[in-house]
Amino acid sequence: MRVVIAEDNALLRHGVTLLLGEHGIEVVAAVTDADELLRVVAAERPDAAVVDVRMPPTHTDEGLRAALTIRSAYPEIAVLVFSQWVETSYARRLLSERTGRVGYLLKDRIVSTDEFVGALHRVAGGGTALDPEVVRQLLAAPAVDPGLSRLSSREREILGLLAEGRSNVAIAETLHLAERSVEKHVTAIFTKLDLPQARTDHRRVLAVLRYLRS
Repeated sequence: MRVVIAEDNALLRHGVTLLLGEHGIEVVAAVTDADELLRVVAAERPDAAVVDVRMPPTHTDEGLRAALTIRSAYPEIAVLVFSQWVETSYARRLLSERTGRVGYLLKDRIVSTDEFVGALHRVAGGGTALDPEVVRQLLAAPAVDPGLSRLSSREREILGLLAEGRSNVAIAETLHLAERSVEKHVTAIFTKLDLPQARTDHRRVLAVLRYLRS
């Protein structure tokens, strides 16, 4: 297996490099920032990349943004995020792009070197490796639906009533609106949620499901 490491902590970067070497894994490069990571990945096309979350220059989300780029541009390359931070929005995007070839482990929860190496092998082999704490935080943090975020307060109110099973007539009576006005709001909801008319899908049901999942 050929691996690239992206870690700005020199001690940890050197330690992971030695660890992988002892297990017969070739580290083709160990870099300190996300830009260099992307350059090396493009040149070397490794089997996997081990990526920290917070890297220079801002130490915020450079590593995760680079990981998403790798997942999109090089689907054959596995990505193992290795950090002390859980960034749920990015983690959700990493996992939603495709199933497999992805992992998210927390540094302070790795109890053995064999656990880390095993997770890397699993990810490189097409599987997943997720720390239980990452899973817990993903379940605790609801997904942000970009379509729902486009709805006005009135449209969200109407969608909530749709979720209760109300008809347009019932919604109009509840909100003291004309039925035609409710129909326009419902149509706007479908448009903002990108729910075109189709013979097989009931748009009201799909809209409600989106609302409930959020």
